[in-house]
Amino acid sequence: MTTSAYLEHLLFWHWWALAVALLVLEALAPGAFFLWMAVAAGAVGVLLLLSPQLSWEIQLLIFSLTSIVAIISWLAWVKTHPAKTAEPTLNRRGVEHIGQQFTLPEPVVQRRGTLQLGDTIWIITGPDCDAGSRIKITAINGSQLQFDIEA
Repeated sequence: MTTSAYLEHLLFWHWWALAVALLVLEALAPGAFFLWMAVAAGAVGVLLLLSPQLSWEIQLLIFSLTSIVAIISWLAWVKTHPAKTAEPTLNRRGVEHIGQQFTLPEPVVQRRGTLQLGDTIWIITGPDCDAGSRIKITAINGSQLQFDIEA
């Protein structure tokens, strides 16, 4: 029996079985790619249940187009609706210090100094100033905090 002979005998439950298999793949390799293909396979199964005379070519075309449209729509939606996290600065630790004011424990010489914040010693860059000067963190450049002297 040829491949096209097998495809001519596709039933709605074949598409539903494919949908379940794709959902299992999604569970093993999450990323929403297989999820939308599973939705497309389930939709083709419902369509075939309602209209059993659909040829296998039309079924595959509907599955392919529905999968592509669903995946592209999902990617567009994710791009415009980024995930909100409880710790948005978790992997950008210096960002949390921007706008904060500190008193320098030691002078800044040749536009470089250090400042301990919590358990981290940061390299700070800005104008030369004496120990005891009040500074405000204005930006982060890599792993260095930039500051201005507060009046």
